[in-house]
Amino acid sequence: MKFGKEFEVQMVQEWQEAYMDYNELKSILKNILKLKQQNKPQSTMASVTETTTETTKGTMNRRASLYRAFSGLTNRYKPVSSMKSHEDEVIFVSSVQEGGDEGRYQTMFLRSGEEGGELELLFFRGLDDEFNKVHKFYKKKVEEVMVEADELSKQMNALIALRIKVDNPVVGGTDMVHLSDHDISSNSSSVGGKHGITQMDVIEEEETESEEISGEETKKPDDTHFKTDPSNVLDHVKINVELEDPISILRSVIQSSIPDVSFGRQELRTAEEKISQAFVEFHRKLRFLKSYCFLNQLAFSKIMKKYDKVTMRNASKIYMEMVDKSYLGTSVEVTKLLEKVEQTYVKHFANGNHRKGLKTLRPQAKKERHIITFLYGFFSGCSIALIVAIIENIHARNILKSQGRERYMANVFPLYSLFGYIVLHMLVCAGNIYFWKRYRINYSFIFGFKQGTELGYREVLLLSSGLSLIAFAGVNSHLDMDIDPRTKSFRTLTELIPLFLLIIVLSITFCPFNIIYRSSRFFLIRCAFHCVCAPLYKVTLPDFFLADQFTSQVQAIRSLEFYICYYGWGNFRERSNTCGKSEVYKLLYIVVAIIPYWIRFLQCLRRLYEEKDNAHGLNGLKYMSTIVAVAARTIYQDEKTTTWLVLAAATSGIATMASLYWDIVKDWGLLNRNSTNPWLRDKLALPYKEVYYAAMVLNCVLRLAWMQQVFNIQAMPSLHKNALVAVVASLEILRRGIWNFFRLENEHLNNVGKFRAFKSVPLPFCNDYTGDKTI
Repeated sequence: MKFGKEFEVQMVQEWQEAYMDYNELKSILKNILKLKQQNKPQSTMASVTETTTETTKGTMNRRASLYRAFSGLTNRYKPVSSMKSHEDEVIFVSSVQEGGDEGRYQTMFLRSGEEGGELELLFFRGLDDEFNKVHKFYKKKVEEVMVEADELSKQMNALIALRIKVDNPVVGGTDMVHLSDHDISSNSSSVGGKHGITQMDVIEEEETESEEISGEETKKPDDTHFKTDPSNVLDHVKINVELEDPISILRSVIQSSIPDVSFGRQELRTAEEKISQAFVEFHRKLRFLKSYCFLNQLAFSKIMKKYDKVTMRNASKIYMEMVDKSYLGTSVEVTKLLEKVEQTYVKHFANGNHRKGLKTLRPQAKKERHIITFLYGFFSGCSIALIVAIIENIHARNILKSQGRERYMANVFPLYSLFGYIVLHMLVCAGNIYFWKRYRINYSFIFGFKQGTELGYREVLLLSSGLSLIAFAGVNSHLDMDIDPRTKSFRTLTELIPLFLLIIVLSITFCPFNIIYRSSRFFLIRCAFHCVCAPLYKVTLPDFFLADQFTSQVQAIRSLEFYICYYGWGNFRERSNTCGKSEVYKLLYIVVAIIPYWIRFLQCLRRLYEEKDNAHGLNGLKYMSTIVAVAARTIYQDEKTTTWLVLAAATSGIATMASLYWDIVKDWGLLNRNSTNPWLRDKLALPYKEVYYAAMVLNCVLRLAWMQQVFNIQAMPSLHKNALVAVVASLEILRRGIWNFFRLENEHLNNVGKFRAFKSVPLPFCNDYTGDKTI
């Protein structure tokens, strides 16, 4: 792989604008090379006439040099190459002071008068701009991590004091925590050096309390080690109380205030989890920063070597000497911090187990396994074979025109359609993941997946193909048992097949054992629980993203309602039900369709309350209009009156216009009139602009699918009503898949624009009651 491609692969995507623009500089060198190649034919004729004489002279010079080298005459004189003067230099690099501080690095090109010198001058101007950009960004980030290291040191000091207070509250201060030889105040508010490097080194906990309590010598008063009492540290520390669960939120609402939290074992456990997570994220940031420094240095070295090769000059040595002497080449703070963080984490969070600690700090990238590709290919092939078998059974026995067709479509088809909706959504999700990865959209960071646990598109295809296999197997066996005269007496068992499949799926989903991607299953369950409990949980992107998926699975939720009615109160043994005649079922039929939009409405209210952004209030109004539209359309399906027709059409039209505007303008960031890309946005992840225009048009068309339900548009009169509902629901799932890609692309580009490459981890302690701290 060429360096340019490798450079793009290795860079932190959220920092990509801060990296050296290697391709731009390379394009300038290509222009220089083209210019030299164009001017080369002009001197071809003159060079041909001198070829013969130069060849003979070259032969004689080689012979003379061989003779002189053998006779030792060469050693009497210095070679010409070693007698270089300043006239042979190509560039001169200097640092221009700005405002009393270290300013910009500027390169003076000394051969601008030569042919093609203007392009070379342009190259060095661009090179200086790129280096100053990289240098400024790196220095700024190093200063930020130093401040964060200082804050982490204070947090660790408070955590160690809390550990000793909880585990052994009777022990005095001289038996608690000893710091290194640095002059550090015992007050936690003053803990931390200028840059935070020393603080990772000063915090040490007693290895065993028994060693100091036993017959060791008492430390002299003039000992350089300074001891502190944990009570002194905790007097200046307050635990950040975060309302993370519904019980704590309801309690705070009832009490109208947040009660003070004592320093107990539960608080200690929570503090350890948060600081451990902060250390992992901080270590990741340091590794990325170290990689950023190395990659950019390598890029400058590569581009200067290309310059020397194209122009036949020797300027790379001088320029790289400047790079090596700059802050980018001499800074060692990040390397030292990495060592201190690893030592501290291994000691305090891994019980001294170096391998265990580094395994957490440096998680290995997930390896692709061929067995996954084989299995989802095998399951997909079996599913296709079952589809062919089902079609053959239907065609050979003329089931579509049989008397039991209407009963089958009214009672059995809704049961199996649930699995179809889920499989289709999983296939769309697999496609999203594939294109996110292809166009380098950092979906794992945006969703907050732990490295190595996120599912790739192959894993999602494996799950979807496995689910489709058991679903089609159930349909095929259902048809066979229903038609075969030998199994007609087993009607109860035949009708229970869909219920057995649903129980299997739910059992796998909630299985507590570490099989079938448990971490991903539990992540999904946790997000779904947060959605159900809205607005009692803080709304994060995975929560409202999943709630948006639920809004496209209304028919799947209604299928679950039908399961309960069909097997609970319906006469499933005779393949009949009276669900449609029940007023309770009709009411719930509306309610379950509204629930996903109601969840999003409550999430918008929670975000409006916390972030004070009016945009969330407008988004909530959009979902409220959708709730009204869904209710009106559902009621119209039963009433079939002109009044409800007008209400359904009007409310659906308003909701559709609001949703279209929010999809394209807010969620996708498109339709920007002043954009460099007409009616799109300035930054695009996809290289083809036509895809964005097509996606906007397709989103508008699919948003109008409700018109079929309201105006009873029958594109295929022979299609059953339930089958038509399934087709419309499938189109909505496909629309959601398109929305998913561009929604996450816009989120990724926003992160890139703000250089957000790391999660904000809330820290458990605040010093001197200054409030919440995050890293």
